[in-house]
Amino acid sequence: MGDWLNNICWLTDSYKVSHFKQYPPGTRRVYSYFESRSGSTYPAVCFFGLRYFLERYLAGAVVTSEKIDAAESLFRQHFGSDVFHRAGWQHILDKYDGRLPITIKAVPEGTIVPESNVLMTVENTDDEAYWLTNWLETLLVQVWYPSTVATQSRAMKQVLLRSLCETGDPTLIDFKLHDFGFRGVTCPEQAALGGAAHLVNFQGTDTIPGLLLAREFYGCDMVGFSIPAAEHSTITSWGEERELDAMRNMLTQYPTGLVACVSDSFDLFRACSEYWGGVLKDAVLAREGVLVVRPDSGDPPAIVVEVLRRLGESFGTTTNTLGFRVLHPKVRVIQGDGIDFAMLCRILSAMKESGWSADNIAFGSGGGLLQKLNRDTQRFAFKCSSVVVGDQERDVFKRPVTDGGKKSKAGRLKLIRVDGSLQTVRESDEPNSPSLLQTVFENGRVVGASDFAEIRRRAAEGQ
Repeated sequence: MGDWLNNICWLTDSYKVSHFKQYPPGTRRVYSYFESRSGSTYPAVCFFGLRYFLERYLAGAVVTSEKIDAAESLFRQHFGSDVFHRAGWQHILDKYDGRLPITIKAVPEGTIVPESNVLMTVENTDDEAYWLTNWLETLLVQVWYPSTVATQSRAMKQVLLRSLCETGDPTLIDFKLHDFGFRGVTCPEQAALGGAAHLVNFQGTDTIPGLLLAREFYGCDMVGFSIPAAEHSTITSWGEERELDAMRNMLTQYPTGLVACVSDSFDLFRACSEYWGGVLKDAVLAREGVLVVRPDSGDPPAIVVEVLRRLGESFGTTTNTLGFRVLHPKVRVIQGDGIDFAMLCRILSAMKESGWSADNIAFGSGGGLLQKLNRDTQRFAFKCSSVVVGDQERDVFKRPVTDGGKKSKAGRLKLIRVDGSLQTVRESDEPNSPSLLQTVFENGRVVGASDFAEIRRRAAEGQ
């Protein structure tokens, strides 16, 4: 079938096909910006994912005669008339060999930017391609998804890090939240974008497309790691009467390193006290590695505390210097059921109240990490703020009386640092202040892109 979707001549909203006739006569330039508006769920955004969209869809000679013909045919059927701007696309093909005459500036990926600040600007570089700037809105705004995943993942990291600082060892943070989200997303591309976005903050994942995106587009050979782990089918296929044998098999098949075993297939509490902490206790302690017990049902805060209590009774605990109990180092717990930001906070709070260190547990998150969000989570928007009509540059903005929160910015923008804080200002107001917005795409070429290590560093440092 080929890469049938990847045609920039139709990767937009239908109504944008008609927009080239709607700008003021003489329009030469259209300048637009992208931001997370005020009132978002999290007060700052971890910007991530733009490089993928630039290289995957915009870089190189992306306009061809075949693509123009295909789009013209599609839109003639779609609209029932000749609405498509064939001449505009033909101009790009003839003059630029199919490379897009566009400049995109953006903050470096991984940068933490407070809400209501510019993240990216887009402007045409050819007077006849004024309509192209906002044609690209539809595709470029999809950066909302990896940016929101990275933002939410980072917020969960901050909660975990705070809990570790209060009750245990903060150096354990990198593997405290594992990505279980591949099956819960809508397609492999979403898994790749969301999976890589989570890995900006953590190193644990079962979402393989995220690894591949980081390798292909961000120069990191291996960005995330996993361990052997059981699912219900591999345990229940033995039958309830042989669940103990299934669990023993996990220990013998994987005699070293970390191994995780789902333990609630029949009776979680029997599994903790009689199997892991009873018949199999000596085998667990003799292994050169760590057994990770996974509950997967019930009310997570109550279940986690009870599992910790039972494992503690069987394997023993120590009390760390902060006064919290830590299980024997051969045994840990992972909670992967129902984990989102709110549930993470509830479980850690219940553990702390019961005297348990966060060292004892890791979390897995699926839908709550990669799917339980949308563009309005961070209120992302792409708006035109300046045009050049003839020889006159004009501010462009909207100011609806029905919703003050949707007021947009005006003029050409830059993002500057003032006393350590980021602020969006008009270029004309701060002509000598360096902008954090850097050119990342120019006339068909991706330039100045960051690798994954740099992105992780920025996100960790909060800069």
